Amino acid sequence: MTPRLNVHFIHVKPPNLPAGQKAIPLLMVHGWPGSFYEFYGIIPLLTEPGKHGLDPNFTFEVICPSIPGYGFSEAPHKKGLDAIAAGRIFYKLMLRLGFSEFYLHGGDWGSLITTTMSQMKPESVKGLHLNVVFLGKGGFKVLISLILGRYLPWLVGMTREDVKLIYPYFEKNVYAVLRESGYLHIQATKPDTVGSSLNDSPAGLAAYILEKFSTWTNPDYRALEDGGLDRKYSLDDLLTNVMIYWVSGSITSSMRFCKENLSHESRFGLVARTPVYVPTGIAAFPHELMHNPKIWVKERHKNIVNYNYMPRGGHFAAFEEPELLARDIQNFVSKVEKNAK
Repeated sequence: MTPRLNVHFIHVKPPNLPAGQKAIPLLMVHGWPGSFYEFYGIIPLLTEPGKHGLDPNFTFEVICPSIPGYGFSEAPHKKGLDAIAAGRIFYKLMLRLGFSEFYLHGGDWGSLITTTMSQMKPESVKGLHLNVVFLGKGGFKVLISLILGRYLPWLVGMTREDVKLIYPYFEKNVYAVLRESGYLHIQATKPDTVGSSLNDSPAGLAAYILEKFSTWTNPDYRALEDGGLDRKYSLDDLLTNVMIYWVSGSITSSMRFCKENLSHESRFGLVARTPVYVPTGIAAFPHELMHNPKIWVKERHKNIVNYNYMPRGGHFAAFEEPELLARDIQNFVSKVEKNAK
């Protein structure tokens, strides 16, 4: 018998859709250490855009699931639930909700999950919108563009914005990743060890999670006494996200998802190397952990419709800058729909 998992999701339909207009189905997937709650601020902008000064012609029906093992979605009972498995689960969810075609948005692990869905079921995915891009191995082209890009960006397809976000390379990429990736090594190898500690201490859990909402929002916040947490978020919103992990006891199972995707037996490399052909939109936020220029992204995403440099914001785009992200999603879908016609 096929094992079943109870999957939690929120499903918001437009409350006042004009006669004759159809809502556009949009699946939005979170990452770690976020949750479905990251999308609470952006959902009204997408489901009632006219009420919030956005284009009412692009009104969405939004579905936000919790990744299995996160929050109120049941944790897997055996090994092997990685981004590919999560993508299959969410595809079945969309079919059961009555959607044979839909748009996708993802950040963090949500980016990887929605990308795998686009690879597996391109006939169902009308468009893929991301604020984080996972690339495969850099290769010779990336190396050459890194060497020449600082002084001759136009020669290797880089823009001035790319140069500003990438260089000095070691400071903004190598050292930045070393500073921020300690958690990744732990969770990819021994998630249960640290998970047991965090499940036993609400203060410890809050510290572990909120530190990411500080440094991943803006690396400059690292130097502030309070981590700059209230510059982009309310404490109520931050603690709500922490409480979703605390009341569900899901921090350990959420970290196991990292191990499943990054262990030596994982399929992460295969996913990262496989081309994506569905229409793709990229929102490049300036304080994202690593910046990937369009010229690099095109090596994998073969049908880029939109690539926008966002004026502000970091890793938790929907949580930090819901209006900026909502407008970019609308702009992307507008172009895809126009091209389809």
